[in-house]
Amino acid sequence: MKKILVILDGAADLGVDVFGGRTPLEAAETPNLDYFAENGKMGYMYSISEDVVPGSDNALLSIFGNDSRLSKRGIFEAVGAGINIKRGDMALRANFGTIENLKTKKVIDRRAGRTLSNKEAEKLAWSINNKIKLPCKFEFKPTIQHRGVLVLRGGFSDNISDIDSEWLSSGEQEKVLKLSEPLDEDENSKYSTNILNEFIEQAFRVLNNHPVNLERIKKGLYPANVIFLRGAETEIPKLKKYRTWMSINCMPLEIGIAKISEMKNFSFNYPELKGIDVYDNLYAGLDKSIKFAVSTIKKNHKSFTGCYVHFKETDVPGHDNKPYDKKKMIEMIDKGLFGFLRKFIEGKNIKVVVTCDHSTPCRLKAHSSEPVPVLVYNGKDKDTSKKFAENEARTGSLGKIYGKDFMNKTGLEG
Repeated sequence: MKKILVILDGAADLGVDVFGGRTPLEAAETPNLDYFAENGKMGYMYSISEDVVPGSDNALLSIFGNDSRLSKRGIFEAVGAGINIKRGDMALRANFGTIENLKTKKVIDRRAGRTLSNKEAEKLAWSINNKIKLPCKFEFKPTIQHRGVLVLRGGFSDNISDIDSEWLSSGEQEKVLKLSEPLDEDENSKYSTNILNEFIEQAFRVLNNHPVNLERIKKGLYPANVIFLRGAETEIPKLKKYRTWMSINCMPLEIGIAKISEMKNFSFNYPELKGIDVYDNLYAGLDKSIKFAVSTIKKNHKSFTGCYVHFKETDVPGHDNKPYDKKKMIEMIDKGLFGFLRKFIEGKNIKVVVTCDHSTPCRLKAHSSEPVPVLVYNGKDKDTSKKFAENEARTGSLGKIYGKDFMNKTGLEG
């Protein structure tokens, strides 16, 4: 192995009051990342451009040297979930969420409170697949907790709007469920939106009084009574190939991008949600992710030239405005993974590169267009950097980087 790329999903942030104006990265105690920073070089990156708020999908496409507009999220989620996609099928990322009813369409929560277990999701998905009747074949597959994928079989147009309150406007979140609309005058686009909207309405009728949701209501939990859909796509894109790389990921989006890029992906079953403490589960998942990454690198480093490791967990506290949890997760990764890497690369010619796919500031509870730090350690070249953090990155010798140039600028290409 010659290079290791670690992406801390959404870890970049803005200053928060509870840390005296520092970001979680600046406030975190990260002696191992600090070692790499002190002995390496830093810069800052706009995953796409200064005026674009990236999602994880287009940010990762750009970072790996692809056109960020090449494809939308649904196809990567479907491939990552192991669904066979044929030409003309339309794939969409799905969320179980909560609305008041179909009359008001008031959105209560986009993720059903993040408390949906895999077992509950599987029961709800079985009912969706067996009780919804559409004029086409379809497959709905739950992936991890509230997440899922919908694939409509046949010839569809993906030039349609999302059915997801978070992604409908660039400003404040929409609070009302808005059904899909065609984005052109093509009859197939109109047909595609009609099918999707019919799916949404039937899904609500199937889910609203489902035994799983009646039990959740008794427990004081949000019912998972609606399916939000986004990122419709009908074509598997041709991505830049990384055939000699390994990928360590357990989330469908990142797995899908890795697979289409022809990396060898290693993953594990994410821990089942226990009780209603979402963050207990996140910490258990992060702990398992770190240990799995360490063991997988140990076992397989001789078989690959590059390794891509992605931690999704650091993004969630940003969406929930939980800076202390983001700080704690960063510290866990520093101790568990970067502590290991610091020893593992001794005597080996291995480059370590660390960045984020995008910024998820706690005070915004959403992604932002702020740049993310980039760290490059090769054991030889260094600048005056001392810490892997946002403001420090702006003074680093690598300067400003755009996602499309990231692999080249950091020496990961080739």
